[in-house]
Amino acid sequence: MFDHSIDTANRDPMSSLPEATGNLLSGLAARESNARTYSRSIDLVLTKGEIAVVYDNEGNRYIDCLACAGALPLGHNHPYVMDRVTRFLASGHILQGLDIATPAKIAFIDELYRVLPPAFAEHAKVQFCGPSGADAVEAAIKLFKTATGRRSILAFHGAYHGMTMGALSLMGNIGPKQAVAGHMAEVFFLPYPNAYRCPFGVGGGESDTFSLSYIEHLLSDPESGITSPALIILEAVQGEGGCIPASTGWLGGLAGLAARHGIPLVIDEVQTGFGRTGSMFAYEHAGIVPDAIVMSKAVGGGFPLALIAYHRQYDQWKPGAHAGTFRGNQIALVSGAATLHYLREHDVPAAVARLGVKLRAGLEVLKQRYKCIGDVRGRGLMLGVEIVAPDQQPCDSRRLPSADGALAHRIKRACLKHGMIIETGGRHGAVLRLLPPLVITDAQVDEILERLNLAFASCTSPASPGVPTSRVEAL
Repeated sequence: MFDHSIDTANRDPMSSLPEATGNLLSGLAARESNARTYSRSIDLVLTKGEIAVVYDNEGNRYIDCLACAGALPLGHNHPYVMDRVTRFLASGHILQGLDIATPAKIAFIDELYRVLPPAFAEHAKVQFCGPSGADAVEAAIKLFKTATGRRSILAFHGAYHGMTMGALSLMGNIGPKQAVAGHMAEVFFLPYPNAYRCPFGVGGGESDTFSLSYIEHLLSDPESGITSPALIILEAVQGEGGCIPASTGWLGGLAGLAARHGIPLVIDEVQTGFGRTGSMFAYEHAGIVPDAIVMSKAVGGGFPLALIAYHRQYDQWKPGAHAGTFRGNQIALVSGAATLHYLREHDVPAAVARLGVKLRAGLEVLKQRYKCIGDVRGRGLMLGVEIVAPDQQPCDSRRLPSADGALAHRIKRACLKHGMIIETGGRHGAVLRLLPPLVITDAQVDEILERLNLAFASCTSPASPGVPTSRVEAL
């Protein structure tokens, strides 16, 4: 479907580094912060990328199912984007512009409004932020506290909204929060529905019913202990929380509750936005219209960019209420505009929906084969595989097997050995997360499944020896 041809001549000046990989990595580890993450398990020196494939300094090839945590929707060095970036760099235009008007900014905003859902775009205003999703979340906090005059915020178990102090206060994962005092006050966490590991112990569609009933009661109860919230913030598909999709029914029910109680609904589309789930935005599957969308990652097409779009009725903050030097990164605006144009013109979300069905079907075949796979879930090309310890004592009232983060880590390392980069996340680090570039091919989907099968086979024993590998390869 997509033409990914790249002229690689003279494109890789760092392909041969003089020192051995081990020496290079140990030198970095001695100098870098203890807070580093991905490099601890992806112990490679990457030197070159071509769409969904990367190479290390020793010439080894890997299929990339991480895509910089979803920030590379068109993959590495996509020709369409790189052509526009290189032409811009040679044009003599300024590289940083604060929030001053430039041709790059005007072109980006035009493209953004073309991909925003019409019912939202009709009333939307945009604030450019510092170049991270966390800063856009901080902007949302300021905006809706200012506009509503309220203080409290509702977030969800399993949420991930960034690592700055306000965003960290909204995080479900307590690990990064434990060592840091002074979190934002009056943040209250609600149970996020989960058909597999239901917080109410019921599972399936009943998880949605119980969750909405709980939230309705909380918002209606004069003795809930929570003052009227300034906003509700959530991910339509939780990413770091374990690739947990909210059903369309639950999202619709939540939007209705928020509207009836006059609470602004903010959807964090930092990881889900711009085609990742098979629609341009993840919330569109539910047919709702939120009050604000938080955007980053894919919106810059591989370069740092973040913004919040919101209903103009809330535009009540003063000039300078939120700012940042690099919110006018011209390269990111050019790259972002090119990426949005490509996504729209080539109907990439539709291709993602089709390839997501194919990839998920292959994962379900693996689930039949390997008893350590407890759940396959997600939407589009944002899929998660929860790894469990089936031989251990069940851990909850539904008698589900315990999550097995140690085994998930071994499988992740085995994937690397077999030439594929993936990441883990979710509770106990037990979810294998698949976030490939949105323009992968059918053949690359087959390759992903083949390499996953090899990784599982090297780390586990099959549940059903009668399920042949060829069934995976044939999908």
